[in-house]
Amino acid sequence: MKNKKSKLDFRNRMGSQTEIKKNVVILFAGDSGDGIQLTGSQFTSTAALFGNDISTFPNFPAEIRAPQGTIAGVSGFQLHFGSIEIYTAGDASDVLVVMNAAALKANLKQLKQGGIIIANSDGFDAKNLKLAKYPEGVNPLTDSSLDKYKVHLIDVTKITRTALADSGMGTKEMDRCKNMFVLGYIYWMYNRSLDNSIDFIKLKFKNRPDLIDANIKVLKAGFNYGDTVEAPMNRYEVKPAPVAKGTYRSIIGNQATALGLIAAAEKSGLQLFYSTYPITPASDILHELSKHKNFGVKTFQAEDEIAAITSAIGASFGGSLAVTASSGPGIALKGEAIGLALMQELPLVIVNIQRGGPSTGLPTKTEQADLMQAIYGRNGEAPVPVIAASTPTDCFDMAMEACRLAIEFMTPIFYLSDGYIANGAEPWKFPTSKDLPDFKIAFAKNNLKEGEKFLPYKRNEKLAREWAIPGTKGLEHRIGGIEKENETGNISYDSDNHELMVQIRQAKVDGIANYIPLQSVDNGKEKGKLLILGWGSTYGAIKSAVKESLEEGFDVAHAHVKYLNPLPKNLGEVLNNYEKVLIPEMNNGQLIKIVRDKYLIDAQGLNKIKGLPFTSIEIKEKIKELLK
Repeated sequence: MKNKKSKLDFRNRMGSQTEIKKNVVILFAGDSGDGIQLTGSQFTSTAALFGNDISTFPNFPAEIRAPQGTIAGVSGFQLHFGSIEIYTAGDASDVLVVMNAAALKANLKQLKQGGIIIANSDGFDAKNLKLAKYPEGVNPLTDSSLDKYKVHLIDVTKITRTALADSGMGTKEMDRCKNMFVLGYIYWMYNRSLDNSIDFIKLKFKNRPDLIDANIKVLKAGFNYGDTVEAPMNRYEVKPAPVAKGTYRSIIGNQATALGLIAAAEKSGLQLFYSTYPITPASDILHELSKHKNFGVKTFQAEDEIAAITSAIGASFGGSLAVTASSGPGIALKGEAIGLALMQELPLVIVNIQRGGPSTGLPTKTEQADLMQAIYGRNGEAPVPVIAASTPTDCFDMAMEACRLAIEFMTPIFYLSDGYIANGAEPWKFPTSKDLPDFKIAFAKNNLKEGEKFLPYKRNEKLAREWAIPGTKGLEHRIGGIEKENETGNISYDSDNHELMVQIRQAKVDGIANYIPLQSVDNGKEKGKLLILGWGSTYGAIKSAVKESLEEGFDVAHAHVKYLNPLPKNLGEVLNNYEKVLIPEMNNGQLIKIVRDKYLIDAQGLNKIKGLPFTSIEIKEKIKELLK
């Protein structure tokens, strides 16, 4: 009864001041040491538990600790939540929460006109204004430059310190709790319960009761501030989204990838061996997998990228489900070893969480520029299948699919994701084990008749050779990177044999097209004037743009390619059903080259190479341009 009463009181306090919103975009921004990512992820979890549809975009600096107070050191977390279907983290924010002057300067352009600014006034002193490179004597909070926005000034630092005055904590420790005040206030603003974050704090600081008390006290102070402040402030309500019945959780792309790999290992009966060298933005897969030793997962942090992939090849040779992961620069280092796995024809999943390049490039920014590298980036004729995830939850399914194809076709395979979906989050209706397909594993057996020799490169109808585990009596065979003689696997320098083996390896990859789904149209008519063809993380922006354009009467459709090598068998037929084809990519035009080459279609490109994902507005404007 007590819980019921508190919930009733909570609703009553909302009163007539509460405004109903279908969807809201909030952008949290501050120094990389302000706990911005934690604040955003906590609000995300609470919104997901409430039943909102969500999409997020964390955006943080490359430096571990960038100069405090500078624009280079600004960390951001954008969250789009609503009572309707959400496909992107939002084109522009309704609310901008800034902890200092640099955060405002870096992100003001992202705020809608008439939007809300919640600013920590302490972050706009002379020192912070200078670090943010505002002209001397200029303060955006007092010079009327923000008149077209609704500005709420809160001295977050002062209130936090006051709340913790009797805690015995030092000033620096107190200031680390500022993000909890902001989180509490936003919870008040959007009528959200504190319970989820209180449980999180208790778990995170279970060995530090003093930090539990301090963070909860400041969280509640932020919530109560909304009730007690004299200046009138609106509250908002975003109702749960109508979703299919089931059990949901909020999940980020890299977590989904890790769980997909574990699921594949469980369904195949193989032990998962994951070897990697830490690199942004792929490292979280290692962090997640290392938590699951209860499933027999073996994780290995190698001394370099070459050791990471070669150890995975060794694990595959020994009969494990072997996976290695990196980003573009690390994939370049793995190139020769990928060719080795291809020559040996061993199953190996190579995960590439793409980021801005070339070289070190933009380590914490997103890009789709490694498609050509995945398809062609090795010496010799070295065909490798390539698939790509399109959303954070899709990472689970495509990670499983990469494992299936690698095992069924005895081949290394690329699984592509990128920084946007790897770090982004959305609600996931997760399946039960019985809902997932089993993998057929058929290790080679010694069924040889007397006098027969084992032929390690003899193939089945899929052109896949047998998986012969070392130590199996009678199945001894050669392995290495030198060309193999057809069927026997012996070293061969014969020119005719080399040409035959190159053609067989290519035919095996091409033949995968017979075992993957046909290309479907995601939205719109199956014949028409304009098709938007996408791949990877452009899915949400294209989906939103096409959905809105269809509602406005434009003849446009959307198809999204998940299988990039080989392409689906019917893709050419799908493309030819439209007068024009537009391919948006976060690169300088890579899929478009493949489409033009293979289908002789004059596809149009829309390219963005800013380390940022597309907005739906950018794609919608291009749709209007092509159909005017």
